Amino acid sequence: MRITPVTRWLLLALAAGFGLQLLLGIRFEFALALWPLGPHETGRVGSELVTVGFQPWQVVTYSFLHSTSNLAHLLFNGLALYSFGPHIERLFGAKRYVTYWFTSVVGAAAAQLATLALLTPGQMFPTVGASGGVFGLLLAFGMFYPRARMMLLFLPIPMPAWVAVIAYGIVELVLGVTGTQTGVAHFAHLGGLVAGFLLIQFWKLRARRGPPSNGSSSA
Repeated sequence: MRITPVTRWLLLALAAGFGLQLLLGIRFEFALALWPLGPHETGRVGSELVTVGFQPWQVVTYSFLHSTSNLAHLLFNGLALYSFGPHIERLFGAKRYVTYWFTSVVGAAAAQLATLALLTPGQMFPTVGASGGVFGLLLAFGMFYPRARMMLLFLPIPMPAWVAVIAYGIVELVLGVTGTQTGVAHFAHLGGLVAGFLLIQFWKLRARRGPPSNGSSSA
């Protein structure tokens, strides 16, 4: 399948973000990563003092960064975006596709911020990665192409897409609740799923209501 325009730009943005992390170093990453809500903290990184903390733009910018010590993080998200993105972009159209992607990203950030505030208050750990957007795409693919065949990474058996999406969601919930896989933002993944689902339901509801009537009123 030929890659679609918005998906291509998103892939280029992920690659550019990773390259800038390597080129500009930790200050660049710390400025754009998603930090927990609360007061900012200053610490020493090597010979430099660095102040870190939450900023509003981080609910989007964190998604363009990935762990520089784990190239698989970037490759997995990039492969998933390449695999599912063109299907959803053609289905939604470019404008809605962009809206859907960033709604999933912001929803994932909100879920991660809430989780950190509830479970690890006061701890300063940054979150990076496009997995929230990817899980939103996964949800949309399962909803609109339910009979397409997919395989889970941990269970390489072909299954309908809707089954795979539910399985992924259950696994992420179990891992998040039990804390058996540290260093992975499982509730952010679930936040991307939920945000994508809610947006799709909103669009469906608005479509059922139909266009506004031709009449008008004034106050």
